[in-house]
Amino acid sequence: MNGKQENFKRIAESRVNKIIAMVTSLENLTNTSYYEYSDDQVEAIFTAIQEQLDKTKSKFSQKKKGQKRFRL
Repeated sequence: MNGKQENFKRIAESRVNKIIAMVTSLENLTNTSYYEYSDDQVEAIFTAIQEQLDKTKSKFSQKKKGQKRFRL
């Protein structure tokens, strides 16, 4: 692998593992001995996360397809 691929792999693995740990930490909020929440609040949390995931994933797709350039 070249240097850019190695950097991508190293950084991506680190960041994805951090994201997984943070998402997993949301499980602590399910303890109803300490927290109270509504279905709407839970939906808002996961909608926000999913929207950001979709936005970020589309950025990767755009890079592969290339940016469309304006032409007359």
